[in-house]
Amino acid sequence: MDTTARNAIGAATAIPLHGTDDAEKITYYANHRLDHVPQLTKLDPALLQGIRLAALVFPFKVNSYVLDNLIDWDNPEGDPIFRLVFPHPDMLQGDDLARLDRLHKTGDASAVAAEVMRIRDSMNPHSSDQLTNIPLFEGRNVEGVQHKYQETALFFAKQGQTCHSYCTFCFRWPQFVQTSVDKFGADDSAQMLDYLRAHPGISDLLITGGDPMVMTTRRLAAYLEPLLSSEFAHIRNIRIGTKAITYHPHRFVTDKDADALLALIARLSDAGKHIAIMAHVNHWRELEPEPVHQAISRLRKAGALLRTQSPILRHINDDASVWSRMWKDQVELGMMPYYMFMERDTGAHHYFGTGLARALSIYQEASAAVSGICKTARGPVMSAGPGKVHVLGRLTHDGRDHFILSFLQARKKEWLNRPFLAEYSETANWLDDLNPSGGENDFFFSHDYRQMTMAGVGAETHTIKSAGAGA
Repeated sequence: MDTTARNAIGAATAIPLHGTDDAEKITYYANHRLDHVPQLTKLDPALLQGIRLAALVFPFKVNSYVLDNLIDWDNPEGDPIFRLVFPHPDMLQGDDLARLDRLHKTGDASAVAAEVMRIRDSMNPHSSDQLTNIPLFEGRNVEGVQHKYQETALFFAKQGQTCHSYCTFCFRWPQFVQTSVDKFGADDSAQMLDYLRAHPGISDLLITGGDPMVMTTRRLAAYLEPLLSSEFAHIRNIRIGTKAITYHPHRFVTDKDADALLALIARLSDAGKHIAIMAHVNHWRELEPEPVHQAISRLRKAGALLRTQSPILRHINDDASVWSRMWKDQVELGMMPYYMFMERDTGAHHYFGTGLARALSIYQEASAAVSGICKTARGPVMSAGPGKVHVLGRLTHDGRDHFILSFLQARKKEWLNRPFLAEYSETANWLDDLNPSGGENDFFFSHDYRQMTMAGVGAETHTIKSAGAGA
């Protein structure tokens, strides 16, 4: 079974729609129902067995809308959306795959479970020192909240810690499976609201997951409507991270509480809150179905602004023509391209990662192919421990090549918009792989960041616990 060949995705063609507008007929398939996915009979049996093994380790969930509307089942192995939702055996390191296969064949469920846990714990479950983002307030950790940057707090509602379908690359994969690290989530908003009330410097609240749009409108309203009170006037921007626009657009169109959801967004917008839908879109093919267009139109009419973001992903969108078309299509639909991220150093990053040099080249080529109105996406960007590091370009000086880098967001304000150089590398995938230019041992922020993570001190206006238990 040759499962390593790189796919030619740049020329991916449109596929006909076979789905239904009846949201009640949406069917979901998770790990235990993988073999019930009807289209998998089209796969080579050896590949299907490899997918079964990968799905023991990685989260798997897909719905019939995605299966029927987004995947070219005449060429599934060459299809970017197939790679986006079905765990591939090459996502496992060779030795791990072989060992898991041997144990699986013995039928020893306990041994398989132990091996699965070992593999998951080896994949850097909470990358970029996420555990250090959990704030302390009145002597307690604030459940379900991360606060890394001064103006922005993240909230993880437990009821939103799943998705309509899972993405194979997702850096939040530990939210969906059992590992030895803690999950992020809160059952209610009381502690989060107390924290926001006491921190008037926070202007942005990002509701994240998982996917908050798996929640009912009633549940989502319980988290958001309190922000209409005058005591939360400092919360000017409410962001909602979601993949539902392309994985389950009926959520905004024909679901039984779709109208109530749009009314909630309109109520917040009419009250002066900026409602930003942070749409995760990884390939232009996701934007083709008509229900997606309807969902986008309804959200915009309700007063939401749609911003799009995606990592650059090998096997899925590592092609400048994919990005340029994606940006053009998004702008045409009324969406604003926001970020091209680097794949985080977690999970199967060896499989999806492209390398900084190649990502920069793809970004520059894609940007050169679009008009100015489409050039709003910043990239490539690493959401690393110290902050969001933007790869601005490549510089040749004194006969040597360098990356030009700068912080778009940082744990310390003093680090922002201060360009710095790293030695150019064709193999570097992440900030930790880079060396400072000029023979320095550390980047200008390295000492302060080490002190933060060791002492548990985070951004300027709040205290963050150290990694501690479960790290």
